[in-house]
Amino acid sequence: MISQFFVLSQRGDSIVFRDYRGDVPKGSAEIFFRKVKFWKEDGGEEAPPVFNVDGVNYFHVKVVGLLFVATSRTNLSPSLVLELLQRIARVIKDYLGVLNEDSLRKNFVLVYELLDEVVDFGYVQTTSTEILKSYIFNEPIMIDAGRLPPLGPAAMFMQGSKRMPGTAITKSVVANEPGGRKREEIFVDIIEKISITFSSSGYILTSEIDGTIQMKSYLTGNPEIRLALNEDLGIGRAGGRSAYDYGGSAGSGAVVLDDCNFHESVQLDSFDVDRTLTLVPPDGEFPVMNYRITQEFKPPFRINTLVEEAGSLKAEVILKIRAEFPSDITANTILVQMPLPTYTSRVSFELEPGTVGQTTDFKESNKRLEWSLKKVVGGSDHTLRAKLTFSQESHGNITKEAGPVSMTFTIPMYNPSRLQVKYLQIAKKSKTYNPYRWVRYVTQANSYVARI
Repeated sequence: MISQFFVLSQRGDSIVFRDYRGDVPKGSAEIFFRKVKFWKEDGGEEAPPVFNVDGVNYFHVKVVGLLFVATSRTNLSPSLVLELLQRIARVIKDYLGVLNEDSLRKNFVLVYELLDEVVDFGYVQTTSTEILKSYIFNEPIMIDAGRLPPLGPAAMFMQGSKRMPGTAITKSVVANEPGGRKREEIFVDIIEKISITFSSSGYILTSEIDGTIQMKSYLTGNPEIRLALNEDLGIGRAGGRSAYDYGGSAGSGAVVLDDCNFHESVQLDSFDVDRTLTLVPPDGEFPVMNYRITQEFKPPFRINTLVEEAGSLKAEVILKIRAEFPSDITANTILVQMPLPTYTSRVSFELEPGTVGQTTDFKESNKRLEWSLKKVVGGSDHTLRAKLTFSQESHGNITKEAGPVSMTFTIPMYNPSRLQVKYLQIAKKSKTYNPYRWVRYVTQANSYVARI
């Protein structure tokens, strides 16, 4: 059972605070934020999702820059509480349309009403958006989506030949459109998080894709939906087959999943025959299917690192990244990081001539080099030279004291697994019924590391 639930901003301001049992001190939000803040300042690393202070267990997840936190004095399953926090965040987003500090403050009455229905005296009741509709009576106060910063998934999909309406991901499941009408539409997102480790010579040591097919339905009457995937989709190990010949979202060749699981609303009657999923989508956002792939795939980026000593107190690092995806695709918000030797005192950077949208930084506190690129077009190369100055002589091999190089990025309309939604059929209520269908792909880095 959980004792308290609260949401904090990045500054540590308490936006929402609910005390369910009264067995944890009221100052727990302040204790939690100080612990998380000093954890990062002391070690340079993020605080773990679960930790204990003075007999109180703190569980937290970060969602769009907000900290969702639960406390408990009992020995709860951490995975259960972390899943609950993610689901509470999703339910609140379903009702408010937009999840940020402004929307939480403006809709605090609705948020507290939701929290009281989701958890009662510390015990979880339901996290289903659809079931909660029967008990929630407050209407959301919609905030102007046009003023929102391009943050998270909402910004990922504004690319491609057909642009989504700006309000697409910022609609509440209970609020009507202006004029009282509801726009009939459904969103399917194929989101893949990739983990790759490269050896110092550029070979792939480990590779994995964690994927999910997310759905958000704004269809009235909950009609039945048929969603078709690749016909040659296989489940189980690929038997050593390589997929290096294939591109991102196009190309032939079987897609082989190591394992997968489905939402409880999915009927699998015809899945083994023609790879179609039949479901009646509940309200709100939910994962239709989660899957994992360890079959080899073409990495979206190649990283080359060269470290050369230039005297006893100097060295030069040359970082080169190459985008291996097609030229009609653009990666966003790329960040390359590399830990440097602890005795590094100064770093000067040199970018290629004429570069735009790139920044460099040397984090003195944790001796880390950071290279940020706003956009990278497929097929392009980018190079950074960094001249290091040391405060003492290096007595060993610099490459053993620096690295590895890590990357984070987001690539809209690209998926390395080649899993595709072939079609999306919606049971027709009438001949004129033709709701909007949006299918979007996005790839993100989970752990993208190159040894040096």
